[in-house]
Amino acid sequence: MPKPLSRAEIEAMFARFASAEPNPKGELGFLNPFTLLVAVVLSAQATDKGVNRATPALFAVADTPQKMLALGEARLRDYIKTIGLYRGKARNIIGLSKRLVEEFGGQVPRDREVLETLPGVGRKTANVVLNTAFGEPLIAVDTHVFRVSNRTGLAIGKTPLAVEAALSRRVPERYRLHAHHWLILHGRYVCLARRPNCPACLIRDICHFKDKTIDVLAPPSSSSSRPAGSARASARQGKPRVKRSPAAAKLSRRPAASPRGK
Repeated sequence: MPKPLSRAEIEAMFARFASAEPNPKGELGFLNPFTLLVAVVLSAQATDKGVNRATPALFAVADTPQKMLALGEARLRDYIKTIGLYRGKARNIIGLSKRLVEEFGGQVPRDREVLETLPGVGRKTANVVLNTAFGEPLIAVDTHVFRVSNRTGLAIGKTPLAVEAALSRRVPERYRLHAHHWLILHGRYVCLARRPNCPACLIRDICHFKDKTIDVLAPPSSSSSRPAGSARASARQGKPRVKRSPAAAKLSRRPAASPRGK
């Protein structure tokens, strides 16, 4: 296990994330708290891109629990059949829509314990909805957040719940609202599971990951402002190119002056 990051290192990590992308956003498309809830339920064991291909047409006809119930489970399946496990997800979405209408006046409750009682909604989904839709400073621990937290030494834990608890203690309060999205973007586009792109990492000198890419310690070229791990440089070195979102690209840029954070 890596050595835990110090308070100074954690402060430096999130200061860099905040400087690179002050207002990070999730990549799931949604219109309101209900459609966000549906999108997150659909994203389980599926990619955001796959969900985003299916939901615009769905949300055009069913953007409230009442409209979703009117659509019905069979027709809902037709809209989401390109998404993995779509039959079970359709059943859960109809089930949670019914609960929202019958018990909450068609509104998504702003309560994690209540959200977790809805069909198809677990702690991670509840945290995403509360953070994104209602601005609650909660951190949802998915595979990316779990990997980045353990690998860097930010928050070490053997389970998502243990990592969430550690993040709640260790992430400075002023960064907690956006921490979820910063860590997801970093894990999705830079700190990859099989081949982390350490040369392009914004926090490479802070991170305690012992298996960093070898050339992470190479000094940056003074003749170029492009990061050493850019797609062009990676191609020259025979490394696979990694597509990144605009927000993730900002998170991978080298800081003008890299404080050691200690």
